[in-house]
Amino acid sequence: MKKAVSVLSLIILMSATQIQAQSNGVNPLGQTLNAITTAVPFLSIAPESRAGAMGDIGCATSADINSQAYNPAKYAFSDNMFGFSVSYSPWLAHLVKDINLAYLSGYWKISEMDAIAASFRYFSLGNIDFMDEYGEFITAQNPNEFAIDFTYSRKLIDQLSIAITPRFIYSNLTAGQYVGGEETKAGLAGAADLSLFYEQDFDVKAFENTTLRAGLCISNMGNKMSYSSGTLRRDFLPTNLKIGVGYEMDFDGYNKLAVTGELNKLLVPTNPIYLTDEDGRIVYNEAGDPVIEYGMDPNVSVPKGMIQSFYDAPGGFKEEMQEIMWALGAEYSYRNLFFFRFGYFHESPYKGNRQFLTLGAGIKYSIFGIDVSYLIATQQYHPLANTLRFTLNFDFVSTNKNEIKQQGKLK
Repeated sequence: MKKAVSVLSLIILMSATQIQAQSNGVNPLGQTLNAITTAVPFLSIAPESRAGAMGDIGCATSADINSQAYNPAKYAFSDNMFGFSVSYSPWLAHLVKDINLAYLSGYWKISEMDAIAASFRYFSLGNIDFMDEYGEFITAQNPNEFAIDFTYSRKLIDQLSIAITPRFIYSNLTAGQYVGGEETKAGLAGAADLSLFYEQDFDVKAFENTTLRAGLCISNMGNKMSYSSGTLRRDFLPTNLKIGVGYEMDFDGYNKLAVTGELNKLLVPTNPIYLTDEDGRIVYNEAGDPVIEYGMDPNVSVPKGMIQSFYDAPGGFKEEMQEIMWALGAEYSYRNLFFFRFGYFHESPYKGNRQFLTLGAGIKYSIFGIDVSYLIATQQYHPLANTLRFTLNFDFVSTNKNEIKQQGKLK
């Protein structure tokens, strides 16, 4: 069944208009809803199955084909020459049946010290009937969004790598319909990621060898996005800071267990509390701007917004801490052929309330691998409940670095 929504409702839902929504329900103690909203939130979705099975983490896990989505600096530590993968996930399938996310990623190890990679992420909102404010049918469209990016990753030293990832983002949600007398357009943006990755092997008496990993990534640093050349608002991209630490134990050469933790924070201004009159209506100043009672003005430049995001919550330090999301994940592997994964993701109830368990499995044979993950919501009737992700991997030259050198395939 097609989803009948108005153009105006779609704009509000996807580009995250904030002022009116946040003026009634927030107090300076940070004890009521005040979620940070951005344009193109599909960029924050874990698009493939390995991370999707470990609580959506990937900043400090071992390098794989899909490192582009979490920490592209990991590619410099890949043991293989090149590979690509295809992932698919029905999204919000608990609510509607035709929203989906597709992801294509690939990499090439240029030398022992550096690598390149690219990915394509496509998000379809399914078939939508556009209606006017009177409920009259206008047209049927298939709104969609996509992002294309490229990475160059290089080792600075044997244990540390860095990567830069430019990205192009396209978001067509309104199919050129008119909103408030203005013609809408597709949103365009350019962005970039900057990431670091650390990996160190060392011996421990209890195990054959162990590996410590750490990662840091600032993603989606770019211009604000607008869906109109007129007066409609411009929204921040989901600029995000990820920090992760992981530890892998090799028990006997056949059995391995890796445990990883990760922290995430949106580097986007927090919605302030606007002053209201005795009737609950927002008070505006002489310039026509809403008067802020608590918090700071979110209409700032992107660099200032990133810095301001650390101290602008109207609830002070307590609310700032609520904006930090955390996740834990684990991966057990047997002979690098069979993989079992599980994880947990936590977001404050006042900042979006995404809290879920994840699990999944994978199998790898020669160059071919398949992974699947499943999301278990901790609340009833959660829109993310029962989310499935599927990934096919093709990783070539499945051997270690020394053998690759002997074959003369790395410089």
